[in-house]
Amino acid sequence: MSRLSIIVPVYYNEDTLMDLYLDMKEKVFPNIPDYELVMVDDGSGDRSWEIMNEIRDMDERVRLVKLSRNFGEHSALLAGFSVCTGDCAVTKQADLQEESALILEMFESWQKGNRVVLAIRRSRDENPIKVFFANRYYGMVRKFVNKEMPSGGCDCYLIDRRVIEVIERLDEKNSSLTLQVMWSGFKTDKIYFDRKNREKGKSRWTLAKKLRLVMDTLISFSNAPIKFMIIVGALFDIFALAIFISVLYEYFTVGIPIAGWASLMSVVLFAAGLILAMLGILGEYLWRVLDAARNRPVFIIDEHFEMKKDKQN
Repeated sequence: MSRLSIIVPVYYNEDTLMDLYLDMKEKVFPNIPDYELVMVDDGSGDRSWEIMNEIRDMDERVRLVKLSRNFGEHSALLAGFSVCTGDCAVTKQADLQEESALILEMFESWQKGNRVVLAIRRSRDENPIKVFFANRYYGMVRKFVNKEMPSGGCDCYLIDRRVIEVIERLDEKNSSLTLQVMWSGFKTDKIYFDRKNREKGKSRWTLAKKLRLVMDTLISFSNAPIKFMIIVGALFDIFALAIFISVLYEYFTVGIPIAGWASLMSVVLFAAGLILAMLGILGEYLWRVLDAARNRPVFIIDEHFEMKKDKQN
């Protein structure tokens, strides 16, 4: 009998956790022969851990993991994959913006032989500005990283046990787990859904985290920043050479003296700022090399409560 692991990263979700569980209990659990619900607390500072324990008391198929601090969703999902026992695992956000029944469609697709099933947003009932910038991000990913990235993007996916083993071997930090799954190259299916607006709780997906994701995506999966530096440097050199030739031409033909302290300083300051920006990009690469060389764990598990059902067996 195939077991499905449902991985739920939790970060300040006290308002939605119980509703999420009850929704899955009604729509998902009765239609899956064997499952486990793996909930990973990513250093929440609210009552999320207490509610997770209440849910575990209600269901013997619930497995709880508490990380020692906030490591980020990437690490929380990896922690869930590391302890899950299913033949396949599906990720589920705790914000109630995805229909729980979507899990059943993904599980059915896996049963047909697909090792990866991506849940792709067909539409988003959210702030238009937020949707606009999200679409720009996925457009950037398609252009510079992976042309197979769906235009609507995907945060929810199901992966086979073999894919889980590959992801665990990668053990990459400062990366995108979704892109790692797509990079693995296994047989993939796509299922479309309509993403609802968030009705409860407050999103912790801040601007800083979004910008970090953009940097991680480009640097971990593409050499586009390096190419950008080379192109900008070459254009700047051509521009400087053209000005230099123009000045020499005017000096020898018209007799205009070589002056212009203000314009010269403007060029120098612009060049200095450009150099510092390029060094910053190189610094991002060097930081990731240092972070990987230190070999610190991607996550640290503080507490782990196994399923009561497995304990009884």
